Amino acid sequence: NYWSDNARIHGSLASSTSKRTHPLRPVSRGPAQGVSEKTSGIWAGVSRGPAQGVSEKTNRVRASVPWNILPEPWNSTMLEWQRTAFHFQPEKNWMNGPLFYNGWYHFFYQYNPNGAVWGDIVWGHAVSKDLINWFHLPLAMVADQWYDKNGVWTGSATILPDGKIVMLYTGSTTEAVQVQNLAFPANHSDPFLIDWVKYHGNPVLVPPPGIYKKDFRDPTTAWLTSEGKWRITIGSKRDKTGISLVYDTKDFINYEMLEAELHAVSGTGMWECVDFFPVSKTEEKGLDTSINGPEVKHVVKVSLDDDRHDYYALGTYHEKNGSWIPDLPEIDVGIGIRYDYGIFYASKTFYDQNKNRRVLWGWIGEGDSEAADMEKGWASLQSIPRTILFDNKTGTNLLQWPVEEIESLRLNGTEFEKVEVKAGSVAPLDVGPGSQLDIIAEFEIDKEALKKATGSNITFSCQTGGGAAKSGALGPFGILVLADESLSEQTPVYFYIAKDSDGDLKTFFCTDLSRSSKAPDVDKQIFGSYVPVLKDENLSLRVLVDHSIVESFAQGGRTVITSRIYPTEAINGASRVFLFNNATETCVTASVKIWQMDSAFIRPYSDDDDKDDDDRKSSAP
Repeated sequence: NYWSDNARIHGSLASSTSKRTHPLRPVSRGPAQGVSEKTSGIWAGVSRGPAQGVSEKTNRVRASVPWNILPEPWNSTMLEWQRTAFHFQPEKNWMNGPLFYNGWYHFFYQYNPNGAVWGDIVWGHAVSKDLINWFHLPLAMVADQWYDKNGVWTGSATILPDGKIVMLYTGSTTEAVQVQNLAFPANHSDPFLIDWVKYHGNPVLVPPPGIYKKDFRDPTTAWLTSEGKWRITIGSKRDKTGISLVYDTKDFINYEMLEAELHAVSGTGMWECVDFFPVSKTEEKGLDTSINGPEVKHVVKVSLDDDRHDYYALGTYHEKNGSWIPDLPEIDVGIGIRYDYGIFYASKTFYDQNKNRRVLWGWIGEGDSEAADMEKGWASLQSIPRTILFDNKTGTNLLQWPVEEIESLRLNGTEFEKVEVKAGSVAPLDVGPGSQLDIIAEFEIDKEALKKATGSNITFSCQTGGGAAKSGALGPFGILVLADESLSEQTPVYFYIAKDSDGDLKTFFCTDLSRSSKAPDVDKQIFGSYVPVLKDENLSLRVLVDHSIVESFAQGGRTVITSRIYPTEAINGASRVFLFNNATETCVTASVKIWQMDSAFIRPYSDDDDKDDDDRKSSAP
């Protein structure tokens, strides 16, 4: 048995007093973003650190390995393999104001043009027709004013009824005070929105009394109230209580702070990248941020600076005082459900009016050492964009699923129907190289085994359950990805069914990184959480493998795990896929379909692309 053998200024502009309007001033332009001077063609990038602008790797649990020295066995082939093929990897990592405008999806992100460490933060910009294939454009905004000299940080775009765009963003001033600033496209008729101007009267908001100067950041997309005002919310904290401040405005220049907070949860610390949006209870489509009514629930999502995870909750929004109340206080924001139980942070949604859907972006950091990042010349990337829907079956969850456009990269597919995987066994799936895959699988469990299995009063968790090598009566079972032929390196994505002493079943969805790499300087956690499984539902998962990132979705996206994997042997043609069942009391029947995935088209935009587009239009029937 393999398993047994290898077992942000003081003061306030928050009042309703009027403020003189100032003219706009042009933005300083940065260079176009393209392939860097590195001969490997790898772009420079960096992971974003805490709010004060310090990038401390969160995986320094490997204390025996110096963070700034690249250990054995790394070589250039291994490091170059880690670059993904169909995930968006800007020259830096952080999203700010995604939107759809004049036929193009726009993606703004925080970027360090000077290296693979935190610092010198400006806004990168890319555009796409399909959220998968991207053109890099010149920098959108650089840190050239006193109010953003220490960084052009996170912001949000709002499309006004007349089609014009306003962008609010956090700037870190010369005194390291977090303030909110206003910017506009210089030319709204330009579908690429190449040039931006900053409002000459910036900042438009400063920290109100009682809020620390470095705890006031990340304005949301604005939504309309019934009085015709625009409303935004901004993350902050008071002592250890995470809060979201609410402001009304008619012109995005003058603001009134509401007395009530949108929401507050004690013990959760600083709230970053707050997101607030409606979801339909009755229709499988996204909603504009301003929609409200009896058929709508509202989502509050926060990124917790203390633990670097993204949490959300469903509840009811009260427009009159601007507050939001969770449906279930026991799973309130910051103490309940997470978007993703792996590496996923600072996420942002936008309403895609092109396809009537709400799309979620997330920043995926690294789990390796800074020495490896410096050697590669880049760090971190974006998740595949995900659609967001209300799960009306559970009533407590959102469903996240890769946007349909990702399927355009599918190449040859291989189907495996009803493969029986006996207890304690591993079954290879012959699909060729395993570095770029889209996997969909469904598992059926022996119902008699479910009844006969002995219950236990021991509480299971993915993190403390021993990983995929630890046998239980009803699990673990699932798929091994990024595995070499001998299974010396492997990343199991799996289910574990726990039965308590009362006979009740609870299902967990996990990803085990403990044997994902032989390298000593990478994170090897076990990720995962409980996943709701309803009566008569088979267990189902989808896994997107793209070199060093694995995104896994269980039960239609009720529970999601994103992992960063750094194998030394299971790369290129040596990477394989297996089914496994390490349960002791049940056989598992698996039906699997696996597609090889093509690479996305991601490169700097050139004038020739305009000509190519004209040629395509003229040749169309």
